[in-house]
Amino acid sequence: MLNIAPELEEDLVDYLLSIEQIVGFSSYTVYGHGQQQGLSVAEQVSGRRKRSQYELLVSAPTIPIILSGLAEAVGRGIVYWQQPVSNFGRIEY
Repeated sequence: MLNIAPELEEDLVDYLLSIEQIVGFSSYTVYGHGQQQGLSVAEQVSGRRKRSQYELLVSAPTIPIILSGLAEAVGRGIVYWQQPVSNFGRIEY
């Protein structure tokens, strides 16, 4: 899972699409809440910061490949976490 500032979206999409081991991913808009540093006045008033979140299903050996070039290709201020997936499949028509 990757969580980024919206202005990094285009660079992140280009970067992820360039990695052969990634066959697809999902993205959506989320809002961060909490004691974050550097909030704008509008963000302080609303109590949230707009972010973009990306979900990738990849094998464990692919994770270091993704992380190794992330800062250089996309930028800083990226939050990531890894979660195990116990099952995955598709139900086709």
